[in-house]
Order: sequence, then C-alpha cells, then structure tokens
Amino acid sequence: MTPPPLLDVCGLTTEFVSERAGVRRAVRAADGVSFRIGRGEILALAGESGSGKSVTALSILRLVPPPGRVVAGRVELDGRELLALDERELRRVRGARVGFVFQEPMTALNPAFTVGSQIAETLEVHGVAHGRAARARAVELLEAVRISEPGRRAGDFPHQLSGGMRQRVLIAAAIACRPALVIADEPTTALDATIQADILDLLLAMRQETGLSLLLITHDLGVVAHVADRLAVMYAGRIVEAGPARDVLASPGHPYTRGLLASRPGRVPGARLAAIPGAVPDLATLPPGCAFAPRCPDRFDACDESRPEACAIAPGRTARCLLHRGAAS
Repeated sequence: MTPPPLLDVCGLTTEFVSERAGVRRAVRAADGVSFRIGRGEILALAGESGSGKSVTALSILRLVPPPGRVVAGRVELDGRELLALDERELRRVRGARVGFVFQEPMTALNPAFTVGSQIAETLEVHGVAHGRAARARAVELLEAVRISEPGRRAGDFPHQLSGGMRQRVLIAAAIACRPALVIADEPTTALDATIQADILDLLLAMRQETGLSLLLITHDLGVVAHVADRLAVMYAGRIVEAGPARDVLASPGHPYTRGLLASRPGRVPGARLAAIPGAVPDLATLPPGCAFAPRCPDRFDACDESRPEACAIAPGRTARCLLHRGAAS
C-alpha cells in the first residue's frame, strides 16, 4: 500500500483582481494546481518567470500578498487542512512544520538585526529554545549550513555577508525547528556556479540527515536534474507536465517542456542558444484554447478551441496537451 503523502495539494487556485479601463477582473495566477510530496521526497516546480511557481508556493501557507487570495482548493499537511486554519493556528505551522527559504535574502532578512538573533527569534517564537540556549542553537545551525566561524558570523548583519552566506542563513532559519517540509523559492538564483552547487549539495545533505521533504521552485532544469525526485512543469498558472524527474527530462511529453530543455545553455558547445518564440502570456488575456498554443511548434486547429486537461502518458506521468488525446489512463 502506498503511504499517504506528507503534502497533498489539490485544485489550488489563487486569484489577483486587476482593473483595466475601469473593468475589474480576476486573474488566476495559480489555476487548479495539484501535486503531492512524499516524506523525504524532493519535488521541483519549474517554469519561466511568471508561470505561477512562486504564487503556488506562497499560497500553500496563505502568504500571498493582497490583492491576491486563495479562492479554491485543498492543501493538506499530514492530513491537516491548512487552508481551513485561522491565522493564529497557521502561524504555528509556518516555521515549525513548514520552513520557507525566500527568493531574495536581502529582503527576507531584517537589515537591522544580526543574523544570529534572527535565527534565535525563530526558535523562541515556536518555543524550541529561549535566551542563551536559542543563541547557542543559532550558532550550531550556522555551523550546520557550513558557514565558517559561525560564532563570529552570528553577530554579523545581513549586509556584511556574501550572497551565498545570506542564502545559507535563510536555510538555517528554515530548518531551525526541524520542519517536515521546506519550501525553497529559487534558492540558487544570482549565485555563481560554485556557490549554487554548494547550496544544492547542502539541501541534499539536509534531506539525508533529517529526512525532510523539499518543494524546490526553480527555472533551472540543470538544478532539477541534480536534486529532484519528481518534476512538475508550470505554464500560465497550470501544471502542464509532471512525473519522475529523470523520465521527464529524458523524454518530455509536452512541447513546452521540450522547449525549456532545448533552451539550456551548454548543450552543444559553440552552438547558438535555442529559444521558445514569444513570451509568457498575460494572464488577464489568455487565449480560449491552450495557453501555450501561440508559442507551440506542434500547434493544430483544436489547440485554439479548448483547454486541454491532464492525461496519463505513462505510469506516474501526466501531460496537459492535445497531442496525447486518447492516451490510456
């Protein structure tokens, strides 16, 4: 029997209200998003900027800034419905049961406080440790994320640390209370290749040592290949392909996934970079059919008429594409 997932997201839908020419309309940044994460599993959520990845991640913990709001769906952590919790109960989940590594360390960290005090505050808020014990534990966590001279660095302010060090501080704060799940939003963005590899290896080591599960938000399929067990590809607020990461990367079933893979640098030394034509669509003016149709090299007439539903294309794999109509479920 398959064990129940740690995180079960079903039909998650988040809207932002926009106004143009005096007309108000709801724009769906996450549209019916569904996925599961098992214990100790790493799921990568990939796609171009604007595809809905970060909104989906924030929606899980109801952290979407106004005017965004979750309007439908279910988010269960260990069988507990998070979207039904009041704000006080949800604050107990954030940090304690689910850690969050935000995309921009300089905005996520408070510039007026030392990094050690910010990690210690996380421990104190959730009742894990207080006072001197919390400060000592903060130093241990900085050492755990491989920051040299952790005792001295705990007294530094964010601006005194390099980008890689600030990212490690965010990871230390995210794992401080030993959460079951960590959500990492583009944790290697703007870091050089060596530091990126170090951060990814650190996340893998944390998974090995503590058994945590990880939802990794990224636009870099090289990162996915390095760390992810499963991959879900997003486009225009919807998951268009999902399955074991190795299988999806080896044999993508959706034209968008194929385009992302073809656009990776370094595939053929000296060759020009391939690019997906066009741009991510405006969510307020999506076409009536497949959102990817205007950019798709495999487009045919039916693509402009109806939005494709996800269908099984292989065991454990789905794709939201009319090319797979009639595939066995």
